[in-house]
Amino acid sequence: MPPADPSADSDEPARSRAAVRRTYEDIGDHFSKTREYAWPEVESFVDECGSVGTALDVGCGNGRHAELLAGVADRVVGLDASRALLRAATDRVGDSVALLQGDATRLPLTAGSVDLAVYVATLHHLPSQAARRASLDELARVLAPGARALVSAWSTAHDRFDADPDADEGFDTTVDWTLPGGETVPRFYHIYAPAEFERDVADSDLRLVSMELSSGNCYGVVEPEGKRT
Repeated sequence: MPPADPSADSDEPARSRAAVRRTYEDIGDHFSKTREYAWPEVESFVDECGSVGTALDVGCGNGRHAELLAGVADRVVGLDASRALLRAATDRVGDSVALLQGDATRLPLTAGSVDLAVYVATLHHLPSQAARRASLDELARVLAPGARALVSAWSTAHDRFDADPDADEGFDTTVDWTLPGGETVPRFYHIYAPAEFERDVADSDLRLVSMELSSGNCYGVVEPEGKRT
């Protein structure tokens, strides 16, 4: 899930950002138990990138992808807003990953300090275009020259949605999470049209190296625009 800071966007209602965070505090323990394995798309990306110095997982959740990064990086930082998910990540990765509670639009890292990053299933939880763009710019800021990152988001191509995958714009929605006792908790999503995903990356400080649709998600390999070696 995405880190949330109610003060990060003056044009965005604080209650919306706070609600996203509260959702994953409420469902974090159960959600973590359903997210055991790394996604194959992330595995392929990390394998292709090889060994690096510092890696970053934005929206690290229970640490399943941070654990993967720890196999190729000397240092790994995992960042999330949810204390519940960070507790699950601590149980999973121990001290092999530096876990931080923080905000995807204000990454607590110095510029150019990250050699490899994944930003998976998180961008779509930020409830305004301004916040999503800010998070992409922040990712560009912390990436070192020559570094690459994988960014993913749910798209209109997903069979869950009755949507036109060729549309120019996506849409906002909520998707219920059902807890073991039957309680449902709505989760905010911005469902990206693939063309919109490409456009948001192009309008940010990132350059889109490649993009594919897989399992209803947009996956973009990006690098910091203007910092290529």
